[in-house]
Amino acid sequence: MAEKKKKSREFTKKLLHKYRLVILNEDTFEERFAIKLTRLNVFVLTSISAIVLVFLTTLLIAFTPLREYIPGYSSARLKKKATELNYKTDSLLQELEVNKQYYASVKKVLTGDVSAFGFNRDSILEASKIDVDINEVQTNREDSLLRDKVEKEDKYNLFDDSDQTNFVLFPPVNGTISQEYNIKEKHFAVDIVVANNTPIKATADGTVIFAEWTVETGYVIILEHNQELISVYKHNSSITKSQGELVKAGEVIAMSGNGGELSTGPHLHFELWSKGYPVNPTNFIDFQ
Repeated sequence: MAEKKKKSREFTKKLLHKYRLVILNEDTFEERFAIKLTRLNVFVLTSISAIVLVFLTTLLIAFTPLREYIPGYSSARLKKKATELNYKTDSLLQELEVNKQYYASVKKVLTGDVSAFGFNRDSILEASKIDVDINEVQTNREDSLLRDKVEKEDKYNLFDDSDQTNFVLFPPVNGTISQEYNIKEKHFAVDIVVANNTPIKATADGTVIFAEWTVETGYVIILEHNQELISVYKHNSSITKSQGELVKAGEVIAMSGNGGELSTGPHLHFELWSKGYPVNPTNFIDFQ
């Protein structure tokens, strides 16, 4: 026990033993600076200096741009750019999904697939039967005159909204109809017999959303118009417009022909789709 106390006193004595640090002029040995130190003072000063150094380094890394040059730390500029890219990626994914749905609907227009629209719900077939029944009703002379008047007024108006009365559909070509619009046979178009290389014109102002060659129907061009109306022109020998172009009503967009495996002679296969559903073009356009 006494030996431990002796060692403790010796250790304390060493810590508190005073030393003199002197700085002399090498040539004259003149004393220029002197300070009294103990081992305890040196240890305390060294510890405080280390703590202050660590604190200042932490502040420098946390609150100054110098941290960007330290490996493992990302810059605020990179974080901002990464956030912007994340938002852009999310927007692009949403836009891609919308485009997929849009191209799927265009594909249905090209192939004439209307099964997904549900005839039972909107009763397109039933509506066509009703039209036939109305035509078979016996009418007198006054009824016929009234029908002719109304038909002339509304012949080229596809929409019920009075704000859209100026939206007129022009015939893409004039000729004899070889095959009528027929829902039961899934022929959602009219076939107009024309000579080879007859100019095919846009039925209304619109944008070209499809203009390509297909094996079954030759050169096909599809226009998107106002009020969710789409017009389709098939079996062309050539097309004069490309996808994305804007066209005016009556502007030449293709040349008629006999293109595609399903064609039996020079003619134009013309379709009208309103809000995703096929409509009879002869109800709105006079091809004669």
